[in-house]
Amino acid sequence: MKEYIFPKTEPQSIPQLLNRAEVLAGVTLGELADINNIKTPDNFKREKGWTGQLIELCLGATAGSKSQQDFAQLGIELKTIPIDEYGKPLETTYVCYAPLLDVAGIEWHTSNIRNKIRQVLWVPIDGRRDIPPRDRRIATPFLWTPSAEQDNQLRMDWEELMEMIALGEIENVTARRGQYLQIRPKAADGSALTEAIGKNGQKIQTRPRGFYLKKEFTRQILNNAFA
Repeated sequence: MKEYIFPKTEPQSIPQLLNRAEVLAGVTLGELADINNIKTPDNFKREKGWTGQLIELCLGATAGSKSQQDFAQLGIELKTIPIDEYGKPLETTYVCYAPLLDVAGIEWHTSNIRNKIRQVLWVPIDGRRDIPPRDRRIATPFLWTPSAEQDNQLRMDWEELMEMIALGEIENVTARRGQYLQIRPKAADGSALTEAIGKNGQKIQTRPRGFYLKKEFTRQILNNAFA
C-alpha cells in the first residue's frame, strides 16, 4: 500500500492514476494520515481543505497553478465529495472562482470552469458529522466526463450567470440560479472584497464569488456511477 501512498511523481497515465485511486477505497482518513505522518484534525471547522490535500498527496497531484487541473498532464481534476450513508452528497462542490471583471469575450468552451470539470476524478468520502474525521472511510473513486446533455445544461447555466455579471447584476445573483451550476460568495470571511462590474458599468467592491456544482447534479453523477 505504501508504494501507492507515497508516489514521488505525478501519475504518467490515466490507468496509473486510477490504480492509485483504487487503493484508497475502503481506507479511513486516519489510516491515510498515519501513513503520511500527518495529524488528523478533530473536526473540519478550521481545516475544510484538509481532506482534499491529503488525497492529493496520496495520488501524487502536483498542480502548482490553480488555473490548471490537479493532474494537468492528464487533463484531470480531483474532487473529494462528502456523502451520507445513502451515498448522497452532503454539500455543493466548489469548482473555481468566477471572473467578475473583463468578462467580455469569455466563452464556455474556453472558460476555466469547463477546463476544470471536463474530466474529474471523484473521490466520495463518508462525510457524516457524527463520525470522527479519522474514522471516515473512502468509497470507490471514479472518473467522470460530462455527457453531451450535462455539458449543454452547464453551459446554459454558465451563460445565464455570466450575462448577469456582465450587466452589473452580481449582487442579484443568488444560489437558486442555475440548474446544475450556481454562484456563491467564496471568501474566508465577509471582509474580503474584490472588484466587479456595477449596474452602470462602473467598478464596485463586492465579495469574491465561486462556481459550485449543485448537490442535485452531483447526486446524479454519483447515481450514474454506482447504478
